[in-house]
Amino acid sequence: MPTASVFDTLVERVREHLAGSPACHDWDHTLRVLNNARHLCRVEGADPRVVEFAAVLHDIGRPEELEDRGKTCHAEWGAEMTLGLLVDLGITDMAFIRHVSACVRTHRYRRRNDDRPETLEARIVFDADKLDCIGAIGIGRAFHFAGRIGARVHNTAAEAEDSASYSRDDSAYREYLVKLRHVPDRMLTAEGRRMAAARHAFMVAFFEQINREVRGEDLG
Repeated sequence: MPTASVFDTLVERVREHLAGSPACHDWDHTLRVLNNARHLCRVEGADPRVVEFAAVLHDIGRPEELEDRGKTCHAEWGAEMTLGLLVDLGITDMAFIRHVSACVRTHRYRRRNDDRPETLEARIVFDADKLDCIGAIGIGRAFHFAGRIGARVHNTAAEAEDSASYSRDDSAYREYLVKLRHVPDRMLTAEGRRMAAARHAFMVAFFEQINREVRGEDLG
């Protein structure tokens, strides 16, 4: 089993690797996912070492995907990077390494292959990542991304749903309509579903309110 010092070294390496990433997928995001994963792990009774290592590594391939605007699948590339990185850290337990790599490979919401989270640990990492894209933090991340690509602050449902990724109408509302509102239905653990339900309710109320405001329906 990897020692705490090996984990600390991993944390520093991943932090450095993500140093130049946009705020939506930077080290802060990884740290929030790690916190979510630790909570889910305690409640669900999973292997904490596998969960912690995989949570730290889940977005290790993200810089490459961002660089080529999605041609690289960060989950698949991250799983490959994980294999080499854990060996480089001196870990010799190949079953552990393969388990962590599988968690990284299957954490993605928009899958490009048939890989699915098969183990409890993989399901926890999946849920931990998804929890960070909904609720108040999810809304904040969605607006940050929209601003970074030059999208509108808000638009109608018709405009949002009839637009493409990275377009001017790729707003936070579009992200909510095409992805975020569906996340609770995709959660894989009981505790993840409980937490997602509360965060989802906040998002629904937020976008109902912003729609009332832009239509002037809250003026009395």
